[in-house]
Amino acid sequence: MKKTRSIKKISSRNNTHRILKVIIHIQSSLNNTIVTVSDVMGQVFSWTSAGTSGFRGTRKRTPYVAQVTTCNAMHKILGLGIQQAEVMIKGPGLGRDTALRAIRRNVILLRFVRDVTSIPHNGCRPPKKRRV
Repeated sequence: MKKTRSIKKISSRNNTHRILKVIIHIQSSLNNTIVTVSDVMGQVFSWTSAGTSGFRGTRKRTPYVAQVTTCNAMHKILGLGIQQAEVMIKGPGLGRDTALRAIRRNVILLRFVRDVTSIPHNGCRPPKKRRV
C-alpha cells in the first residue's frame, strides 16, 4: 500500500482579511529613503525605496524622492482597509519631513509619530593624540 502525502494549500501573500492598524517605518539616510509598512506583529506588507521607485545616484537623497517613495508605499496598501497608522522615523536624511507630509495627505489616521533615531551615549573612540 502506498502512502500518499497530504497536499496543503499554500496561502498567497495577498490576504483577504482587513488590517486595522499598521506601523510605517521611514528610514531616511543621507543617501537613500526606505519606507516599510508592517502590522503590529511585525509582518511586512510592503516596502519601497528610492531605488525601486526608479531613481538612481545622487537624486535618491532628495526630499522629492522621499515623497514619491512614500506615496508608492501608500498606494500599495490602500486596498487593505487600514484605518490607523503609527509612524516611526529613523535617520538624519533630508526626506524625513517630506515623507511624513506625504503620509498625512492620505486618508489614514495617524495615532502617533515617533523619532527612533539611535543616539550614541559615548560615541566612537577618538583618534590617538598627535605626536609632533
